[in-house]
Amino acid sequence: MAAHLSSGRVNLTALREAGRRELREFLDKCAGSKAIVWDEYLTGPFGLIAQYSLLKEHEVEKMFTLKPGRLPPADVKNIIFFVRPKLELMDIITDNVLREDRGRSPQRDFHILFVPRRSLLCEQWLKEQGVLGSFIHREQYSLDLIPFDGDLLSMESESAFKECYLESDQTSLYHAAKGLMTLQALYGTIPQIFGKGDCARHVANMMIRMKREFPGSQNSIFPVFDTLLLLDRNVDLLTPLATQLTYEGLIDEIYGIQNTYVKLPPEKFAPKKQGEGGKDLPTEPKKLQLNSAEELYAEIRDKNFNAVGSVLSKKAKIISAAFEERHHAKTVGEIKQFVSQLPHMQAARSSLANHTSIAELIKDITTSEDFFDNLTVEQEFMSGIDTDKVNNYIEDCIAQKHPLIKILRLVCLQSVCNSGLKQKVLDHYKREILQTYGFEHILTLNNLEKAGLLKPQTGGRNNYPTIRKTLRLWMDDVNEQNPNDISYVYSGYAPLSVRLAQLLARPGWRSIEEVLKMLPGPHFEERQQLPTGLQKKRQHGENRVTLVFFLGGVTYAEIAALRFLSQMEDGGTEYVIATTKLINGTTWIKSLMEKLEPAPF
Repeated sequence: MAAHLSSGRVNLTALREAGRRELREFLDKCAGSKAIVWDEYLTGPFGLIAQYSLLKEHEVEKMFTLKPGRLPPADVKNIIFFVRPKLELMDIITDNVLREDRGRSPQRDFHILFVPRRSLLCEQWLKEQGVLGSFIHREQYSLDLIPFDGDLLSMESESAFKECYLESDQTSLYHAAKGLMTLQALYGTIPQIFGKGDCARHVANMMIRMKREFPGSQNSIFPVFDTLLLLDRNVDLLTPLATQLTYEGLIDEIYGIQNTYVKLPPEKFAPKKQGEGGKDLPTEPKKLQLNSAEELYAEIRDKNFNAVGSVLSKKAKIISAAFEERHHAKTVGEIKQFVSQLPHMQAARSSLANHTSIAELIKDITTSEDFFDNLTVEQEFMSGIDTDKVNNYIEDCIAQKHPLIKILRLVCLQSVCNSGLKQKVLDHYKREILQTYGFEHILTLNNLEKAGLLKPQTGGRNNYPTIRKTLRLWMDDVNEQNPNDISYVYSGYAPLSVRLAQLLARPGWRSIEEVLKMLPGPHFEERQQLPTGLQKKRQHGENRVTLVFFLGGVTYAEIAALRFLSQMEDGGTEYVIATTKLINGTTWIKSLMEKLEPAPF
C-alpha cells in the first residue's frame, strides 16, 4: 500500500524539472566561479529541488550561511545571495556588502535572487542603504510549490496561517495562486474548483483573474487533475490540535520532521559491538530522510502506530529467511543470483533496523502514563464529553508547570470542541496560565483568540455536536490494524477536513449544506472552460484525480487519511495534497506565539 503516486496518473517530476531549469538559467547568467550565500531557511526546500551536484556543474564552488559581518574569503568571481524578501535579511546583506574590501582585486560581483518573489519594499530598502547598485542581477526564483513526495507539495511558508488570520496579509495566498497557475501550465487547466473558507475564495478569485489577464495561459495540455479543492485551515481548527497517531504523525509530533528529514537521539542507533558495553556512544543526532522512495517506510508511514509492530516483525522474518538462502545456494548460477540480490537485501535490513529503533523510541513515549492521560482527555473532548467545564487534568498540568504548548493545545482543543468556552471557564484558564507561565503570554492568548482557537462562546450555542454527528467525526469502533474508515489516523476521530473532501467526492456537498453553513467562510464551486478536444471522456474504472490544497497548513495524519481514501478499492478518487506548510499542533501554536522581549534597561 505504498503511497507512490507514480503508479497513479500524476507525476510530479515535471514540476521539479521546471524548478531546476529556472535555477540553471539564473546561474548561467552569472558567468564564472560562484559562491552562494544562503538564507538558512531556504536550504532545506532547495535540497528537495536540486542536489549539490547541479550547483557544482554550474561553477558553484562555495556555500555560506547568511550572517552579519564580513563574508568569508572565497576566491570566486560571483557572490549570489539566495534570500526570502524579508527586511531583516536585507540589513544583513547590506552589512555584508558594505564590509566587502573594495581594494581587493579582482573585484567580486554581487547578485541577489529573491525566493519566491522580488519585493519592491526590499529593493527600496537596499537603495536607501546605498547598496542596491552593487547588485548586477536582481531576479526572482518562483519556488512556490515544492515536491516533497510523489503526492505531496508544500510551499513551506511557516507564517502563512498567522499572516492570513491575524495580520490580514494575503501575500502567501498570492503565492498559492501563482503556484497553482504554474501547476496548470505543466499539468493542464483544472476544470472544476471547489472551496470552503475566505482564503479559499480569495485564492480562487486570484486564479480566475490571472487567467483572464494572461489569455496566453490557455494551454493545450490534457488536464491531469479533474478537481481542485481549496480548504481554509480555519474551517477545521480541531484536527491539528489533536495528537496524530500514525507512524509518520508521531515521528513529527515527537521529533519534528523538517523538509523530509528527522533528527533522532543517537544512542538507539549505535552499532552494537560484542562485549564492549556502552563505550564511545555517538553524540551527534542521527539524521534520516523519510519518504516513499524507501520501501518499508512507504508501507508503514500512514498506518496507525499500533499496527506498525506486527509489520516490522513480519519483515524481520522475511529478511532473515532471505539471508538464510545463501546456505542453499549450491551451483554457480544460484550463488550468482544470491550475490546480485545482496545490495537490495542489505538496504532492506538497514531500513528495518532504523525503523525498529524509531518504533522503540516512540513506544517509550506512547506507553507512558502522561501520554495516555493526555490522549484520554483529547478523546473525551472530541467525542463531546465535559467540554463545557474546567478540566481537572488541564488544571493539574498547569499546576505542575507542564510545557506551555501542551496546555495551549488542550485548552484550544476544548474551546473548538465546544464552539468556544463559557466566559467564566475561559477567564479561569487564562488567569491560571498567566499566573503560572508569566504575564508576557497575554499576547499569545490574544492571538489564539483572534485566530478563533481559544474564544468565548458567542450566541450561547455549541454547534460542534451537530457537526460531529452529521459528518461522523467520532467513530467508536475503530479498527487500527485493518482500517475501514479514515478515523483510524486519530484512533476514533475522523479529520473534519478530510471528511469534507470525502463527502465532496461522494455524494457531493449538497448533502451537507446545513453543516457547511455552520463552518466559517463561504463554500463555492467554479468551472474553468477547457478548449474543445481536451474534455475528458472517462474510461471505465478510471479514477478521478483531486488536488486538495490546505491553506494554512496540513498535518501528516490528514495526508495519511487522504492516502487511505486514494487506496480504497471502490473509492474512485486519487488525491494529491498541496499546502502552505506541513504542520503539527506544536509548530502551529508556536507560529502564533508572541515573544515579548524584556526591556533593554
